[in-house]
Amino acid sequence: MFRSHFQFVALTSVLLLALNINVAADTPQPNVLLIMVDDLGWMDLRCQGNLRLTTPHIDQLAADGMRFTNAYAAAPVCSPTRAAVLTGLAPARLKITNHIPDQARFTPENATLGPARMLDHLPVEHVTIAERLKDAGYATGFFGKWHLAGERIPNKQGQGDLRFYPERQGFDINLGGTAMGGPFSFFDPYNLHNLPPKKKGEYMPNRLADEVIKFAEQNQGTPFFACLWNYTVHWPMEAPNALIEKYSQRTDLGRLDPRYAAMIEALDGSIGKILAALDRLKLSEDTLVIFTSDNGAFGGVSDLAPLRAAKGYLYEGGIRVPQIIRWPGHVAPNTVCDEPVISMDFFPTILDAVGLKLDPDTPQDGESLVPILEGSGKLQRSAIYFHYPNYAFHQDNRLGSAIRKGNFKLIERFDDKSVELYDLTRDIGEKQDLARERPELAEQLRADLHAWRKSVDAELP
Repeated sequence: MFRSHFQFVALTSVLLLALNINVAADTPQPNVLLIMVDDLGWMDLRCQGNLRLTTPHIDQLAADGMRFTNAYAAAPVCSPTRAAVLTGLAPARLKITNHIPDQARFTPENATLGPARMLDHLPVEHVTIAERLKDAGYATGFFGKWHLAGERIPNKQGQGDLRFYPERQGFDINLGGTAMGGPFSFFDPYNLHNLPPKKKGEYMPNRLADEVIKFAEQNQGTPFFACLWNYTVHWPMEAPNALIEKYSQRTDLGRLDPRYAAMIEALDGSIGKILAALDRLKLSEDTLVIFTSDNGAFGGVSDLAPLRAAKGYLYEGGIRVPQIIRWPGHVAPNTVCDEPVISMDFFPTILDAVGLKLDPDTPQDGESLVPILEGSGKLQRSAIYFHYPNYAFHQDNRLGSAIRKGNFKLIERFDDKSVELYDLTRDIGEKQDLARERPELAEQLRADLHAWRKSVDAELP
């Protein structure tokens, strides 16, 4: 499963030549559709190897583009990853390291450390990818979960601080983006102040898909940027009854909750509607589609095997996520990339794809994936980093940071300064801690991690 990067580049280059794919720099600016699912785990798609699930449309998206097997969310919970995608900056640099508002109430009674300080919103001073694209003439639309606008106001249908809404961060329209981390209901009426009732009982993923299609129809004559950040597959566990009944009859689901499996299939159907609409509008060839998740799956409903742990942990189950990119004319169909990539990469990748340059005066924590997508080069960085100095919704996560460098991953714990070291190519389930067996490597990675934390001015517990 794990191929060397050089083998990958060579294979992709051959495919590009064989398919006569045009990668000329003078191609028109593409539309960009960025789909981010909430809490979708690494193994929650059939194309990822989970044959218990039904995801034909997302599987086809993978067959038409590139699937990343070592893709990571910027954090093991949602708000930090969302901020990282929008800005290209690491959660530690942004001072947004937990879901908003920081859940200090989850601090265990016997904890020796309090959570690190953090912001409860994304400051408007940060330039988002939507602002860059809007300034370049793009129509910009946001659909779904925002969760970067402070604490919700009681009895205000999910409303948070309007100063930190998508409309203040470069989006022309915002349907559903509030302070909420999860919806009141996945069925209309949703009771969100900016997603008005339309058809009683309509399933939210279908409603959001229709809104994205409408946005694309209205902007056929100009390039557009659409963020479809689904609330699904987050709690509450709700799906159309027919799908829940279908999976309830199954005897092979194992740990998978039938409601969760049903939500995934319903999500897939809604994405299929959008992809079919792009075909109908003759926009597919001119649209860069990115598909990913904001963190690992919730452990109570999913089956993350062979990964360890789940959402809220620095183990692979909390941070490794599915990722697919389709870009006709640039990405050869049915390709697989094993290079470690992370959420901050989307910002420079999109700018690169549409022909815009990074601001040299703004730090960047991501790297453009265009050389990988086009088979023309490799990434320059040597490592990716994670920082989670906060408590999650469960009582047993330990505050820490992590580094992945090559095949190895080191986790440092703040409570007792201990480290764990894993070789992910041989031990994807993180069962064999090599820290004592390879102390020199562990200390080298710890030093790299400390240097990175200092460079981004990371808050500590």
